[in-house]
Amino acid sequence: MLIEQIIDSVFPLPESSKATLIQHTRQVAFKKGHLIIKANKVDQHIYFIKKGLVRAFADIEDNEVTFWIGKEGATIISMRSYVEHKEGYENIELLEDCELYQLDGAILQQLFLADIHIANWGRKFAELELIHTEERLISKQFKTATERYKDLLEHNPDLLQRVQLSVIAAYLGITQVSLSRIRADVR
Repeated sequence: MLIEQIIDSVFPLPESSKATLIQHTRQVAFKKGHLIIKANKVDQHIYFIKKGLVRAFADIEDNEVTFWIGKEGATIISMRSYVEHKEGYENIELLEDCELYQLDGAILQQLFLADIHIANWGRKFAELELIHTEERLISKQFKTATERYKDLLEHNPDLLQRVQLSVIAAYLGITQVSLSRIRADVR
């Protein structure tokens, strides 16, 4: 996915503002298994996924709890590091070889001060991230495992071909055995 498409998916910018934002991004690539963001570290970088797949997880009582999966067009960020300049709680691992666009958070903060359009883009980005977080929370709290699986099938069916079932199960908050039962019932 092109950086222009990713930027526009958040909030369309005037061409000059978009060019300024793009000027401060650089393309990077990492191999499958790489931890792009590590728990208990401050990471101020923001990444946009050009190509590939990632997951965010936290280690809780000797278990890896996957709470987010991102693919092309998604943003990789440790919000706590970015906003509060504190250590993040999440690990973000590449599930495939990835091509990313990288943006330094400190530079983005400067761009917010220099360009009102970019500042509004940043506000819209934060609002969308809050909505995505809220949707994940509501899904975990109020939907059954079967409903969560059906949502995944409806909105991200390609993940079932690209992600290990153990990761899908962890993302849905269920065991792999439960996922197998649900998959059999849904067929």
